[in-house]
Amino acid sequence: MSLPKRKKAILALSDGTIAHGWAVGHEGITGGELCFNTSMTGYQEIFTDPSYHGQLMMMTYPHIGNYGTMSRDDEARKVMVAGIITRAFSHEFSNPMADGSLQEYLEDQEVVGISGVDTRKLVRHIREKGVMNAVISSTELDEEKLVQMAKDWEDMTGLELASKVSRNEAQTVNGESDFKIAAFDYGIKQNIINSLNARGCTLRVFPAKTSLEEIKDWDADGFFFSNGPGDPNATAEYALETVEYAKSTGKPLFGICLGHQLMALSEGIEVGKMFVGHRGANHPVKNLRTGLVEISTQNHGFAVTEGSVKDEVAEVTHINLNDGTVEGLRFKNFPGFSVQYHPEASPGPHDSAYLFDEFIDMMKEGKGIEV
Repeated sequence: MSLPKRKKAILALSDGTIAHGWAVGHEGITGGELCFNTSMTGYQEIFTDPSYHGQLMMMTYPHIGNYGTMSRDDEARKVMVAGIITRAFSHEFSNPMADGSLQEYLEDQEVVGISGVDTRKLVRHIREKGVMNAVISSTELDEEKLVQMAKDWEDMTGLELASKVSRNEAQTVNGESDFKIAAFDYGIKQNIINSLNARGCTLRVFPAKTSLEEIKDWDADGFFFSNGPGDPNATAEYALETVEYAKSTGKPLFGICLGHQLMALSEGIEVGKMFVGHRGANHPVKNLRTGLVEISTQNHGFAVTEGSVKDEVAEVTHINLNDGTVEGLRFKNFPGFSVQYHPEASPGPHDSAYLFDEFIDMMKEGKGIEV
């Protein structure tokens, strides 16, 4: 294939930092919180992860696009990132299973991107200065205007985004067992649904804002609270009513990422914004119950505040070995547990998939079935 003529693009950070490169994807202007992901593979799964809604995704691995795109790799119905930043963007791909190129994929979904940027330098900058907003433009090239635009962009703190990526109506995904799960879609990834469904469970996936009457009618054996974007403290303003109802049933609860944070908030545990979030497929997490280390996939910019976890409320079950942050909780006032990272990781790693089995075992115990 012939390569397209390159067009200049600019990445402008809110602190005045400027990076020049070449436009990829859709031509235009976009902005959001600038974050980075350390994964070597899975760029399509990352771009379609609803937890990244409203963020600019910078990939630290230099070669992006080399294996094209496949519809089966989507984690949601569309690309969720606000824009992408890469070091080397491949317009050609060498995967015979691919449906098309990443360039075509981004153009179809009108996602603005920039390539030819020294991403490792920018990552070091963010790690030193903290996350900040930025703007990508391939149409407006006035640096001063773009920096001001980045400064004016809406801040992630206090921002409620889960309802913006949630489905509009409930959906049932049938399984082969007798277990019924009420799953709440705050930006649920497809592979979470697949992971529970593969274990035989029938899921009723509810929109983020669903009435308690509709949830009660499902008569679930367990409740699952999903990942999602935005500030969990803002999401809690409407989601905690659902969490409290689920706790009152005495049925098992399981939460991942935003779901983990909502369950913590419901017990008076604090959740705050991180200086630099965790995003990638290579983060070491220690299971304090087994002593084993799991290599995990992560995607969060908020985290449980360790000092706010009281012994009578919850047990810290997992910690991040890079910075010691809380990665898992087991609650003491109701049958439930949660993790900050992603055990459903696609394309991987799969070290933490056992957590779905633990949730199934809790539902078996609740129904008097021998584990």
